[in-house]
Amino acid sequence: MSVLVRRMTDAAIGFDRVVLAFLAVAAIIALAVPAQLPASLAFTFASLVEIAPFLVLSVFLAGFAKASGMDNLVARVFTGATPQMIVVAALFGALSPFCSCGVIPIIAALLAMGVSLPAVMAFWLASPVMDPSMFVLTSGILGPDFALYKTFAAISLGIMGGLATWGVQAAGGFGEILRPGVGDGGCGGGVVRAPQPVAWRFWDDAERREKFRASSLDIALFLGKWLALAFLLESLLIAWLPAETVIRFVGMDGFLSIAMATMVGVPAYLNGYAALPLVAGFIDQGMAPGAGMAFLLAGGVTSLPAAMAVFALVRLPVFALYLSVSLAGSFLLGLGFTMAG
Repeated sequence: MSVLVRRMTDAAIGFDRVVLAFLAVAAIIALAVPAQLPASLAFTFASLVEIAPFLVLSVFLAGFAKASGMDNLVARVFTGATPQMIVVAALFGALSPFCSCGVIPIIAALLAMGVSLPAVMAFWLASPVMDPSMFVLTSGILGPDFALYKTFAAISLGIMGGLATWGVQAAGGFGEILRPGVGDGGCGGGVVRAPQPVAWRFWDDAERREKFRASSLDIALFLGKWLALAFLLESLLIAWLPAETVIRFVGMDGFLSIAMATMVGVPAYLNGYAALPLVAGFIDQGMAPGAGMAFLLAGGVTSLPAAMAVFALVRLPVFALYLSVSLAGSFLLGLGFTMAG
């Protein structure tokens, strides 16, 4: 009996946690409200079919970035005067195909090499908020206006953080930046230490074609499982959360709803891709678009995996500034989205 229990435990630990969460949620629905399960599964399937063209395009973009070696372009960004570096780093961060976790080793390498902290901060803040795949999926789920403003917000967050960091440094703030024992970024930092040329015609190389196939499959599975879980949760949101409740807390276009969405986005954020259909569901239920924007911005930058990686990498004063800019910038940009609408 103990052997069987141990094997089941090992299998559960080795099983994909997102898929396990999906099955667990489905099982809970089946036990608690059996009549809701068919409706939730149908909603999940229909939503995945609807978003499929955007999903395919985002997978292609991610695979192309990996196979061609576009990440080598990062080494060319961090040169020049500080103001110029801040703007270029924010632009590159918002347009580059790096996720919040994938950017960590690159940041470690940049800081260990002595690259300007303001520019690194600009890149760091902008990168988790937007990338080409995120833009495509945001357009498909929340609309092109939302995606365009979120791209603008990512760049703005980066510039805010870069300028704030530059100001603190000019006033004599920040001594040591990295925590003791932090290395040069490991293998992920290789694109900074020894950049290679970008192979735009990657299909001429068998090894790069295989990298495209493998990375496309990885990102398709990653996005597919997160979106499936998100749509399943959205079906429950629509079925069980009264629209008047959403409207009462975050439905008004004002300071309070955006401030609440900003603060709630920090602990409640699941994943940048999974959050999109959830926010779409909230907006359909009456959430103010500005509050939805603030939730996505604050959650994207300060999601638990990203924040923990930042905290482990840099000293407390740098982390505190990162967190402050994330929250204040998300609130202001959410307010700006409301005013622009």
